[in-house]
Amino acid sequence: MLKGIPQILSPELLMVLCEMGHGDRIVISDGNFPAESMGKDAIVIRCDGHGVPELLDAILQLMPLDTYVEKPVTLMEVVPGDDVETPIWDTYKDIIKKYDSRGDACVGNIERFAFYEEAKKAYAIIATSEKALYANIMLQKGVVV
Repeated sequence: MLKGIPQILSPELLMVLCEMGHGDRIVISDGNFPAESMGKDAIVIRCDGHGVPELLDAILQLMPLDTYVEKPVTLMEVVPGDDVETPIWDTYKDIIKKYDSRGDACVGNIERFAFYEEAKKAYAIIATSEKALYANIMLQKGVVV
């Protein structure tokens, strides 16, 4: 154990966060996300039993968001015709505001299959047990100063 490191972050996840460079992306996926098939060229880290918000909060304590792009945080848009509420997005925005002065202005949305294509290019995918629908979030790492 280390002081100052959120306990939810496993040694494997800490290693991945350290290995990532500026501009690399990490996906924190909900329980329905096809993490293994999307992550064939990425590192897939299982965080079963955990939800996305607590991992997002822990990661943003250590990893800055990219300041060289307008939207370093990406959410998966709700598919037209799906009658799904996404209150978890408000939770994400509250967490992001704690760590980035841009607040929810740095959060963007992309269409479902575009999100999948971008996820395939991510450095890593964290597979959670999150039950909320459309709870996938992609973060682009910034520069540590």
